[in-house]
Amino acid sequence: MSAAPEHRAIYLTGPTASGKSAVGVHLARLLGAEILALDSMTLYRGMDVGTAKPTEEERGGVPHHLIDVLDPWDSASVAQYRGWALDAIRDVESRGRRALFVGGTALYLKAMLRGLFDGPGADPEVRGRLEAEAEAVGDAALHARLATLDPATAARLHPNDRRRIVRALEVVELTGSPFSAFQTQHGRPASGALVFALELPRPVLYDRINRRVRAMVEAGLVEEVRRLQSAPRPMGGVAAQGVGYREMIAHLAGEIGLDRAVDLIQTRTRQFAKRQGTWFRGLEEVAPIAMAAGEPPEAVARRLAGRIEAGAGC
Repeated sequence: MSAAPEHRAIYLTGPTASGKSAVGVHLARLLGAEILALDSMTLYRGMDVGTAKPTEEERGGVPHHLIDVLDPWDSASVAQYRGWALDAIRDVESRGRRALFVGGTALYLKAMLRGLFDGPGADPEVRGRLEAEAEAVGDAALHARLATLDPATAARLHPNDRRRIVRALEVVELTGSPFSAFQTQHGRPASGALVFALELPRPVLYDRINRRVRAMVEAGLVEEVRRLQSAPRPMGGVAAQGVGYREMIAHLAGEIGLDRAVDLIQTRTRQFAKRQGTWFRGLEEVAPIAMAAGEPPEAVARRLAGRIEAGAGC
């Protein structure tokens, strides 16, 4: 296996609500591992219900890292996450433990496996102007412009993914080259990496998503968003645009009713899960792990542990 720390780690991913957290805890126990969150939203303190952040009880005594490291008004780049993750891997390994990444943020996964592409740094003036334009004309208009300038990038971005649309347009404006051209520079698969993606039948996954959203509301999602909005500083753009938070912010502003907010969260979460599956299937390193409906997480973890100990991955 590669000597690079990021390639010594094990990765467990999959779409939202596929059961990664529970499987990960059982797998960590079997492997003598500690868990590193591979999730762009559980980085935020105070955003617990809407991110399905595992509780202390759900963590089952297994140490978890890269959770609760940012305030909701902060943001972190993929490069910053990668730096934190590499430090965490070395810290875990210094104790004779294995590093097990668990989460579904595809950009973080790709950055860990293949590194970062050599694109230009952010330009505050250009980015600020594009952000203001998005507010004025809407995300769809910027996405349409991106489709003209960089069809490959536009095709993989959701029209409402303002942050990444703005970044792609920023790169085009700063360099005269499409964002996708820079991405090809880090398109080589990581050899020997152990990467697994949980897969459920789509009807089962969608039912789990719908039920989980309802459970989040019952667990206090509205109250969590109200508390975040009353904090000394407002939520940053990344946190406020997270699925579940954006809809509840609109609900608390009186723009939509609670039932409509729940319906939108369910719909957008299902759409997000579909995009995640597409991402994971597009990475050669990923080995799909089919799960039967109702299969206990400990049984899935035992299957995975057997493959890992045998050296199988992809």
